[in-house]
Amino acid sequence: MDTGSHLLFGVTLAGLAMADPAVAAHPELQHAVLAATLLGSHAPDFDSVMRLRGPSAYIRHHRGLTHSLPAPLAWAPLLGFPIAWLCGAGEWSWTVVLWTLFAVCFHIVLDLFNAYGVQCLRPITRKWLHLDALPLFDPYLFAGHAAAALLWLSSYPHAVLVFMLVYALTAVYLAWRLAVNRVVLRKLAAHYGMDEANVTMLPTLLGASWQYVADLGDEYATGYFKGGRVDEAAQLPKAKPESLEEPAKATMAAAGVRAFHHFSERVHVKVQEVVDGYLVTWSDVRFWHQRGMPFSAAVTLDRNLNVLSEQIGWNKKSWQPPFV
Repeated sequence: MDTGSHLLFGVTLAGLAMADPAVAAHPELQHAVLAATLLGSHAPDFDSVMRLRGPSAYIRHHRGLTHSLPAPLAWAPLLGFPIAWLCGAGEWSWTVVLWTLFAVCFHIVLDLFNAYGVQCLRPITRKWLHLDALPLFDPYLFAGHAAAALLWLSSYPHAVLVFMLVYALTAVYLAWRLAVNRVVLRKLAAHYGMDEANVTMLPTLLGASWQYVADLGDEYATGYFKGGRVDEAAQLPKAKPESLEEPAKATMAAAGVRAFHHFSERVHVKVQEVVDGYLVTWSDVRFWHQRGMPFSAAVTLDRNLNVLSEQIGWNKKSWQPPFV
C-alpha cells in the first residue's frame, strides 16, 4: 500500500500494543514500541533505495527480497533490539522485537492484497504473487485507522478497545474483499469460458467495480465488471515471441525491457515508425485504464535497430488510476 497508510498502521499497531499490561505501564516501552512499529511498518519499502541505481533496478527489486519469506525474521531483531536499547526499554527487548515483527508482516500482507504484488515466497519461488483485492490506497481502511489514532491522541480513555475493534474489523474487511474478488473472478472466468488463472483484476478506489484482463489466447480482452455485468472495453493482441516485429525483437536485450519482462504478466507491444527510426513500447495490460496502459517500457531505435534510449515506469501521477 502507499507509504502514508503503512505509517498510519504503524501508529495503530502501537495503540493496539497498549493492550499488553507491560506496555501500558511503562512509558519507555511505549515509546520503543511506537518507534518499532513505525519503522517496521515501513521497513520492507527500504528497498526504494534501489531508485539510485535507476528505474530498471527499482522495478526488478522493489517488493522483492525485502518482502520475502525470511525478511520479517531479519527486520524484527535488526530494528527491535537497537530501538529497545535506545529508548531505555532493554528489559523488554523481545516485546519490542515481537511488535516489530507484527508491523513488518502486516506491511507484506497488505502489499500481497494489492494488484502490483510481492515476491513474498522467496527463496522458494521468485513468482510475483498478488491477490488483486485492494487498491494501493484504501479509503475505508485509512479512515478507520485514522479515527482510532485520533481518539488515542485525544486521550480517549477506552482507546485500546477501539484499536482492538478496528483490527478485528480490518481482518473481517480483508476477508470480505478477498471473497468478493473470488466471486467476481469466477463470474468473469465463466463468462469467457476459461480457467480463473487466465483472468486478472484491478479493484477501483471505492470498490464498486473491477477492471479486468482476460487472456483469450491470441488476444487480451479488457473491460469492467460492475453491477453484476461484464462490460468489455477492448481487445489487444498479445506480444507472442513468434509474431514479434524486428524492431521489437531488437529491444529484448535492453535493460528496461528485461526488467519489464521480469515483472509483467500480460504483455502487449506496439511498434511505431518515427522520423529517424522506431519507437517500441512494451505495456503491461493488467494496468490498463481508459484504453491507456501507464506501466510500460519504451525504447527508441535508429533505422539500423540500434537502441538510442529507453524508459521504464509509470506514465501517470501517483493519485491517478489505476491505484497500484
